[in-house]
Amino acid sequence: MRFLRFRQGERVGMAADAGSGFRALFEGEAGYPGDASALARMDARRRADAVKALGAGIAIDPAAVALLPPSAHPGKIICLGLNYRDHAQEFAFEPPAYPTLFARFASSLVGHGQALVRPRVSDCFDYEGELAVILGRGGRHVTPEQALDHVFGYTVFNDGSIRDYQLRTPQWTVGKNFDGTGAFGPWVVTADELPPGATGLMLETRLNGAVMQRASTSDMIFGVAQTIAILSEAMTLDAGDVIVMGTPSGVGYARKPPLYMKAGDVCEVDIERIGVLRNPVVDEA
Repeated sequence: MRFLRFRQGERVGMAADAGSGFRALFEGEAGYPGDASALARMDARRRADAVKALGAGIAIDPAAVALLPPSAHPGKIICLGLNYRDHAQEFAFEPPAYPTLFARFASSLVGHGQALVRPRVSDCFDYEGELAVILGRGGRHVTPEQALDHVFGYTVFNDGSIRDYQLRTPQWTVGKNFDGTGAFGPWVVTADELPPGATGLMLETRLNGAVMQRASTSDMIFGVAQTIAILSEAMTLDAGDVIVMGTPSGVGYARKPPLYMKAGDVCEVDIERIGVLRNPVVDEA
């Protein structure tokens, strides 16, 4: 099943596709379930009721509405850096023995089709195609064997990075959180539709149609189950939290000369069996 969040005119809606096309309800209508994180927090019975309610809503064409990030305000957005060996090497780092973790904030995100914004203060706007996980169950001290039972679904992420700001300090937070620099969507695919841990899926990033990154999600150093278990050693995870699983090699920073996104470009992140996240690039006004 797929879930997407969208805007049509002045109204925000949520839609589900159980195999015969997306059907939607709008905020304020009876049965409206909220965003993807709200759906993820529901138990099985309430989620089934929500899906039934959405199925009785209006049919929508995703190409005819403005798509929004699937989750409006996740409790946590936790990102992994250097989670593909080749990517660590192109940054001249040793592959990490423990995940390189940083936080991203919802204020930095746009949806599929919305513009990624290159800020006034930098021309070093880089792409990073990534797999994202939305948790359906929280917890602390989750074992790797239990971890995938905590996954609600998967989606696509472009962890757009302002490289010069990112690398000014050992902590990457500022370079990863400029407004309008990260893309999230186009929809969430529930975990039962994909291989366990979304392994073995081809991830490809294209800039103006040219392939920049191409790797299998099986190449991640820390897979989904291991990452959930490690994070839960430190913090209580909550249903609706988002984990962004890192990017493979081929980023613009590592190219000679560097290749950064600029106004007029179009960046696409394509993950097999999930979808294509496509965004134009504009300069900050």
